[in-house]
Amino acid sequence: MNKEEKINYWVELADYDFDTALWMMQGSRYLYVGFMLHQVVEKMLKAYWSKVLEEPPLKIHTLTVLASRTGLLEEMSEEQQDLLTRLLPLNIEARYPRYKERIMQSLTSEYCSDLIQETSNLVRWIKQKL
Repeated sequence: MNKEEKINYWVELADYDFDTALWMMQGSRYLYVGFMLHQVVEKMLKAYWSKVLEEPPLKIHTLTVLASRTGLLEEMSEEQQDLLTRLLPLNIEARYPRYKERIMQSLTSEYCSDLIQETSNLVRWIKQKL
């Protein structure tokens, strides 16, 4: 795969995951809305990684590390950085049953709607940089 194909690969996966998050929202599956939004941002960061770095993206899920290694974290607004911090536990805690109950209590319809809008804005911003 050339560089452009790698970038497109990650963007297409992110777009698919964003659509999945919207479907989960319609079904009030808020735990999975959060999980999918984390996946969206992770994949967009890996798309940007593919643009600016020669090495393949790290196989990690820590959004702030991915953003930092590409230099993108320093360009992000405080609100964008805060979004990364809020999405991070939604990837890890959604996977393990003992955390699900606690995290589900914090994921309301209103909170998930806000996360969807903020994620959409961040994705648009990263796409402009691609």
